[in-house]
Amino acid sequence: MKPKHITDSHLVAGIVISMFLWGLSWPSNKVLTHYCTVVNFTVYRYIIVVISMSLVVFFLGAGFQIRKKAVPDFIISGLLLALYSFLFFQGLKNGAPGAGGVLVTTLNPIMAYMLNIFIKKKLPTRYEATGLVLGAIAGTVLLRLWENASLIDSGNLYFLLAALTWAVMSKFTAKGSLHGSSVSFSLWQYIITLVCLLPVTNFTEMRAALHIRDAAFWLNLLFSSAIVTTMATTIYFYSTTRLGPEKASSFIFLVPLAAAVSSWAILGEKILLHTIIGGALGIAAVYFINKRKPVAIDIAGE
Repeated sequence: MKPKHITDSHLVAGIVISMFLWGLSWPSNKVLTHYCTVVNFTVYRYIIVVISMSLVVFFLGAGFQIRKKAVPDFIISGLLLALYSFLFFQGLKNGAPGAGGVLVTTLNPIMAYMLNIFIKKKLPTRYEATGLVLGAIAGTVLLRLWENASLIDSGNLYFLLAALTWAVMSKFTAKGSLHGSSVSFSLWQYIITLVCLLPVTNFTEMRAALHIRDAAFWLNLLFSSAIVTTMATTIYFYSTTRLGPEKASSFIFLVPLAAAVSSWAILGEKILLHTIIGGALGIAAVYFINKRKPVAIDIAGE
């Protein structure tokens, strides 16, 4: 349930901040793949997420129990999140992280809408269709596909599969979070994700990670876990219950621009013209997808 004091404006502000944090996580996650295998890094991440999320649930007084109706949804969404995490970080390791990340963020909302059309047999509105087209163009410009058709290679295929997995998962997350506290649902979702990944964990590598003295490893791991997942991703999941998975996913079009700006501010990377154009198109896509159709006013009061 959505507390009465949280308005749609609050949700939009929260999800925009979350998208900036997601963008900032791109270079952070790439750093972490140099220290350990993809699976182990994902396990480290969700151990911290479960601990920090448990503290959030406790201090908010949300309770750790959820309704029986939500159990199948958090199990399925947890399984899908584990699959998404594995696919995404395999893409980071084997593909082009910048280009692959753009593929995921461009395809996520498009796939979410296509899935909605398939399930509900409901076509997007004129504004939504315009936004989706602008989002696809934004991704094309950001990737410069006219110059880099080879970007969609075997490594970046992981990103394509990750985008599809996220779209399906968002449906179960939005549905399950309606049956009680969304933060409690997210906690159990993360627990299922962690449990799914433990059987393929290299525990020798896990013990070795405890002796890593490089501050970059621990700072990036804490940021990726406690900030990006516990805070930003949970805000995103919470927003899907109010805005719907299709509307909420549209804000993902903002992530590539956020990644470019954060890379410029932190790493000193140049922001190129195609990045500015693609980012502007992404912002326009979010605007049109979330633009409401004007409501007719009956002047006669009938």
